[in-house]
Amino acid sequence: MEKKIVSVGYGDVKPIQIGDRLPLVYVGGPCAIESKDHAFKMAEMIGDICRRVGIEYIYKSCYDKDCRSSPSSFHGCGIDEGLQILSDIRKEFGVPVVSDFSDPAWAEATGEVCDMVQVPAYLCRQTSILKAAAKTGKPILLKKGQFMSPWNMKNSVRKIEAAGNRQIILADRGTFFGYNMLVNDMTCFPIMAYTGYPVCFDASHSIQLPTSMGNISGGQREFIPHLVRSAVANGINLLFMETHDNPDKALSDANTVLDIKYLENILGQAKRVHEVRLELLDKYGEDNVHPQK
Repeated sequence: MEKKIVSVGYGDVKPIQIGDRLPLVYVGGPCAIESKDHAFKMAEMIGDICRRVGIEYIYKSCYDKDCRSSPSSFHGCGIDEGLQILSDIRKEFGVPVVSDFSDPAWAEATGEVCDMVQVPAYLCRQTSILKAAAKTGKPILLKKGQFMSPWNMKNSVRKIEAAGNRQIILADRGTFFGYNMLVNDMTCFPIMAYTGYPVCFDASHSIQLPTSMGNISGGQREFIPHLVRSAVANGINLLFMETHDNPDKALSDANTVLDIKYLENILGQAKRVHEVRLELLDKYGEDNVHPQK
């Protein structure tokens, strides 16, 4: 199996390499873009933390959250304003940026600005979305649907490949476990990695309790550190974790987004666990003692 490396970054932004035995990379930011001032504040805070930890990062925030439970919820600032803010963050901080899109018509504009485009979990089987993402020519962060098995994600991968794109990262954000509950199966990372593509753990969405509060989702963010340590030990290449400077006032995912005051602690632990895993692989060999056929 060929292990692929995905390069995120173009133009004046130095590319970040993700995959195989490369250093762990972090992707995060507020769930939704709330304002330019807030986005810039968060990008600066995250950058400072990542420099102290010694980990590269990609700034993530969405311009339109089309999957919100309530029509009265904040859905974002819109594609035009949102992409301009992300473009400004790229220029100001020299960092790659990513946003998802939920309408194929938004793909081209998103790909023109973003260094990576994200396919939302609920849309991971939608052929029109996958084709549109592929045609941007940018790397794709493909979220595993909460309803999907990890082995069936290869079908979504094949759709993207058939459309001419082989820059894919597969992310887990939990699997439905009855009503209003998610569970993480850590075997999903080696299973999805068998596609040859890098894998990612979405920590902040994995602790979500979908629509458990009537018209909004609850969450158990106290379990984020536990799940992060486990996922990193199980071989992820990219760690996704939304963060906010005031979660109680966050306009999107207020019950799941990580308080930024804990970010340095969790990233520091994640980086060290990743390094220890690589040390163990060097000493004892690859994980898969019973190779898949």
